[in-house]
Amino acid sequence: MLEKDIEKSVRSNKGITVHNKALLSGIAYCISSCSMILVNKYVLSSYDFNAGISLMVYQNFVSVVVVSSLRVFGIISTEPLTWRLVRVWLPVNVIFVGMLITSMFSLKYINVAMVTVLKNVTNVITAVGEMYLFNKTHDNKVWTALFLMIISAVTGGITDLSFHAIGYTWQIINCFLTASYSLTLRRVMDTAKQVTKSGNLDEFSMVLLNNTLSLPLGFLLILLFNEVDYLSRTPLLQLPAFWLVTTFSGLLGLAISFTSMWFLHQTSATTYSLVGSLNKIPLSVAGIFLFHVSTSLENSASILFGLLAGVFFARAKMQDKSQTRS
Repeated sequence: MLEKDIEKSVRSNKGITVHNKALLSGIAYCISSCSMILVNKYVLSSYDFNAGISLMVYQNFVSVVVVSSLRVFGIISTEPLTWRLVRVWLPVNVIFVGMLITSMFSLKYINVAMVTVLKNVTNVITAVGEMYLFNKTHDNKVWTALFLMIISAVTGGITDLSFHAIGYTWQIINCFLTASYSLTLRRVMDTAKQVTKSGNLDEFSMVLLNNTLSLPLGFLLILLFNEVDYLSRTPLLQLPAFWLVTTFSGLLGLAISFTSMWFLHQTSATTYSLVGSLNKIPLSVAGIFLFHVSTSLENSASILFGLLAGVFFARAKMQDKSQTRS
């Protein structure tokens, strides 16, 4: 009897430990992802920093330094960057850089709440892309959720008191690039694994690969968009507080990669997707209050409608996957 009681106690403690790790990883992912967007908005709007590409390059540089340091000290291991691997990964990296830059440009002009709602358009583009590129079918619940997302994006834009055409244009481009990234990443990952020494490509290696390759392309874009002239004139680079905030934003970007990987290992892709959708609700509320966004009842209703549509979409995708497996 005593042995059975001990065995039950051990199993119970293991269950609690797993649950606590899943909860802790989920909280860490939510905090880092929300903080990243809010800090970027703060740098671009509150500081009125007009060099979004330079900010992206610096954030990626911070990630490269941290990951490389962890590798040097033997805390993590990554795949060596070979020319074969670089050639395979470069096309998807171009999309990755475009995705980050357009996100910076849109966040400069659009409030956080509307950015989260407009990002739902990415799900629509991805679903259509999966249908035409991979012959993947979606059930009626998924299409209903996607339709609701489109309605919320349109009504949100119409009722947005701070509507900015340039910001919305960048955000729509960002949606197409984000969808393209998700649609091509899996195929490129499979090809990339074949040219690595170990035959595998873990998340740490992808973070280092993506951020390292983004640096030369980012520097080229800085020259093309003439951000060098702005950087030479702005007094912000002389402020220690500004460097502290931008470095913190770079660490948050890296934290998103690590916490999302940790959360996925502790739970599942469907739970990760659902939590990501739920996470947009407090993010939108925080964005409205922290940056004193002027809004109307109609716009607030559109934002809430879009956020709930995102949650409905995540649940519909979960049910769709479970039916496919069965």
